[in-house]
Amino acid sequence: MDKERTKGKNKEKVMEKCFADRVIKFNRGLFYDGSLPHGFQVVNPYLDNPETMLVMKKFYKKYYSDTLPRDFIIGINPSRHGAGVTGVPFTDTKRLSSVCDISMKSARTHEISSVFMYDMIDAYGGAADFYSRFYINSPFPLAIVRQAKAGTWNNANYYDAPQLFEEVKGFMLESLKKHVSMGLNTDKVFVLGKKNAKYIQALNKEVRLFGDIVVLEHPRYIQQYKSKEKDNYIMKYLNAFDDNSPLK
Repeated sequence: MDKERTKGKNKEKVMEKCFADRVIKFNRGLFYDGSLPHGFQVVNPYLDNPETMLVMKKFYKKYYSDTLPRDFIIGINPSRHGAGVTGVPFTDTKRLSSVCDISMKSARTHEISSVFMYDMIDAYGGAADFYSRFYINSPFPLAIVRQAKAGTWNNANYYDAPQLFEEVKGFMLESLKKHVSMGLNTDKVFVLGKKNAKYIQALNKEVRLFGDIVVLEHPRYIQQYKSKEKDNYIMKYLNAFDDNSPLK
C-alpha cells in the first residue's frame, strides 16, 4: 500500500512538470478574498460556472501538454465576456469553438479583443504554433466589474481607481510571481496596453521579475478605435515577436 501511495505521489509530481498542469493548478487555486472599493466586484468564473473549469482544462491540455518554456504576454485583467467566461485569456466562446474546437454549452459570448487576438494568431501561423511559444495571462487574473447603476455592471480595469489598485496590488504581485514560476522566459515580456505597461513597469521596479518590457497596443483599443489599421497593428505584433525571438 505504501509503495502504491509513493507511486501515486511521484506520478503527480511528474504531471505537474507539464506546463498545462501548472496553469490548471494555478487557475484551480484562484480566489480573491481581499478588500475592494465600493462599487467594484471580482468575477471568478471557476466558482460561478463549473463548465469554465472543464473547457479551460481542455484548452491547456490541447496546447500546453509539454515542458517548453513560454514567452509571456501580459494583459490587464479578464473581461466578463472573454476569460471571465471561458477561463482562457482573450478567448470568447466563439473563438474557443471555431479556432480551438472546444465548445461551451452554458454560455455564448463575443468579445472584441478576442477578434483581434485570433486574427493576429492566424497571421502568426495558427493557434498551435502561437501557443507553443506564448503564454497569455494578467497580473490580476480574474475579471473586475464596476457598478454603473442599480443592477448594471461594466468591465473594469485594475487601475481604474487608485484605491482599487492599492487593494489588489499585493494579489497582483503574487500572481505575477506564480506565472513566472510556471516556466516563462523573463528576459523580455510583452505588455498589452500603454497604461497597463506603466503599472507593470512600476511593479517590476519593486520585484525585478522581468528584463525588457515590450509595449504593444491593447487588442480592444485596436479593434474598437483603429479597426481600419488593424492589419498594420497585426504586423506590429508579429514584428515585435520576431525581433525578440529566442531562436535568433
